Amino acid sequence: MGLLSNRTGKESLKSGDHIYSWRTAYIYAHHGIYVGDDKVIHFTRGLGQEVGTGTVLDVVLASSAPKRNLTPCPKCAYRSSDSCGVISSCLDCFLAGGVLYRFEYGVNPALFLAKARGGTCTLANSDPDEMVIHRANHLLNNGFRCYSLFKSNCEDFAIYCKTGLLVAERGVVGQSGQAISVIGGPLAAVLSTPFHLITTNVYGMAVTAVGVYCASRYAADIGNRIDVVRIPVEELTAGLASGRVQVVEGNQLAAASH
Repeated sequence: MGLLSNRTGKESLKSGDHIYSWRTAYIYAHHGIYVGDDKVIHFTRGLGQEVGTGTVLDVVLASSAPKRNLTPCPKCAYRSSDSCGVISSCLDCFLAGGVLYRFEYGVNPALFLAKARGGTCTLANSDPDEMVIHRANHLLNNGFRCYSLFKSNCEDFAIYCKTGLLVAERGVVGQSGQAISVIGGPLAAVLSTPFHLITTNVYGMAVTAVGVYCASRYAADIGNRIDVVRIPVEELTAGLASGRVQVVEGNQLAAASH
C-alpha cells in the first residue's frame, strides 16, 4: 500500500479483505468484502430502489450499480437492473470496469490524516478474517438495514463486517469515511469562514479549511469516536426483523432503534 493509493492486484487478494472501486469520476467508491473464489459480498442500492434518505445526492452519488445491464453475468448471474440489498457477485461485476483497491485497517493517525480522501482507511482494527466472512455471509442471507448514502451505505456495511462496529447515535449523518468526504469539504469551508477575522490571506484560509476538514474526518472515524457499539451479527439481524436492535457495549445490554 502506498501513501497516496491503496491500489492492489487481484492476485494479492485474500478472503476477508475489504475492497473498493471508485465510481462517478472518483466522487464515490463502491465497497465490499472479498470472500474468496472470485466472489464479493456487497451492499447496493440497486437501480430504481427507494433509498433511505431520499435526497438528490443519494441518487446522483450512490453508484453501486453503474451499468444498467439486463443480461445476467455468465459467471455469477449478477444483473444490476434488479439487484439490491446485500448481494454476491463475481469480482468483475463488483469492479464494473473500475480499478481494484484494498481498504486499510489499524492505520496510525499520521497516515490517516495524510490520506487526501476519506473512505480509504480507518484507525479501527479488523477482526479475524473468518469472523469477517461469517458476518458477510450472514448478512447476505438476512439483510443489512435500509440503504442510505449518508447513514447506511456500502462502506458502512463493509466496515461492520470487518469490525462489528456501528454508530449508535440516532440520526447521525456522514458516519462513513466517504460520506464525510462528500460533505466535509463544504462543511469545512463553512466552519472556517469565521477565521477571516483572523486572516484575510487566501492561502491562510485554504490551510484553515483543510485543517477543519482533516479534524472532522479524524473525529468521525469509527475507530476514534465514542458513540459506537459492537453488535453480534446474529443480534443485529434479529433486531432488524423485530424493529429493535439489541446492542452490546462492554458488559451492558441496551436497546437502540435502527
